[in-house]
Amino acid sequence: MDEFTHKFVTESDMIEDIKRAPTKAEIAEHDRFINLGRINPEELKKFVSVYQPDALLRDKSGMNVHIGGCICPLGGFNIVEELYDLLFRINSFTPYELHIRYEHLHPFTDGNGRSGRALWAWQMLNIGRNISLGFLHHFYYQALAYRG
Repeated sequence: MDEFTHKFVTESDMIEDIKRAPTKAEIAEHDRFINLGRINPEELKKFVSVYQPDALLRDKSGMNVHIGGCICPLGGFNIVEELYDLLFRINSFTPYELHIRYEHLHPFTDGNGRSGRALWAWQMLNIGRNISLGFLHHFYYQALAYRG
């Protein structure tokens, strides 16, 4: 088991207030995901299904979510289109911008936080950025540098 992956998944779970150790399946899925050459909605579905087996892509009308004060786009085919567009243009965003756009889209009924952080890690590694420090540490400095 890769020490980085275990620590990253543990930290990501803690953000969700999940206090148990990551499962072998979660570690393996995270490793598979961050080593992909290209991300598409099907790969995200696979990832989310390991972490939240009952979560669905919000591709039908009425599949709406409300997260605190966040107003997410209404469920429907537009979610699929926006997700494809986001992933098609993935390299035009900083890891921070990608994470924010993904979280605001909130494409799944559940599992968006952990899949969003996995996307962030995937992009950080693909642009050659070191993510040996904790996710929150890096995220904090990216947030400070973001000029939106």
